[in-house]
Amino acid sequence: MKWLSLIAILIFVLTPKTDVSADEVDMQLVLAIDVSSSVNYDEYNLQMRGFAAAFRSDLVIEAIAAGPRGQISIAATHWAGLGEQRMILDWRVIAGAEAAHEFANQLDNVSRTFPYGGTAIAGALDHAFSLFSHDRNISLRRVIDISGDGVVSIGRPPEAARDRIVASGVIINGLPILNDEPELDSYYRERVIGGIGAFTEPAQGYQDFARAISEKLAREIRGTWQGV
Repeated sequence: MKWLSLIAILIFVLTPKTDVSADEVDMQLVLAIDVSSSVNYDEYNLQMRGFAAAFRSDLVIEAIAAGPRGQISIAATHWAGLGEQRMILDWRVIAGAEAAHEFANQLDNVSRTFPYGGTAIAGALDHAFSLFSHDRNISLRRVIDISGDGVVSIGRPPEAARDRIVASGVIINGLPILNDEPELDSYYRERVIGGIGAFTEPAQGYQDFARAISEKLAREIRGTWQGV
């Protein structure tokens, strides 16, 4: 009988394991937040407070609840110049107001990762895309939400990274901050965003960021089942 026990042990060891704690979510969302040199500390604070306010807003909380499963998976990262990308909040599921408020509180307390650096959009997109492989949750919709206030100042043009990411089925939406570059919305639409239903939601400067990110998040979270 020892050989039967050995076979049972081998089957247990060799059988692929499934993550029983994995959740099916309506979407997986990466927030890619610009902290390059063009973003001063006051502007950084307006950005982060804007994100936090969005996840406390009824607009975003109701958008999450409106999905078929009523929950999303989300992570956040800071980006700047070459090699300057770092996850600031790891993947977690948001389902309901309590989890959304907890995420907002964490956004409120994130220190700036890089004090300065260029604007490497291609690197930001590549990094954001790599984070999906670390999420234990599953969905039919993966989205990168990239915000920034300038065009590429260092590194590769963004088009090749965008095209490769979009070809994998990921959607890239943009929030251009029209603080110093009034044509940045056109740049994002032509060279940064992509995928089915991709869109930009421009902010008319940092004072308008909270409004813009709330509306953008609600729109991309609601997604195709709401006719967006």
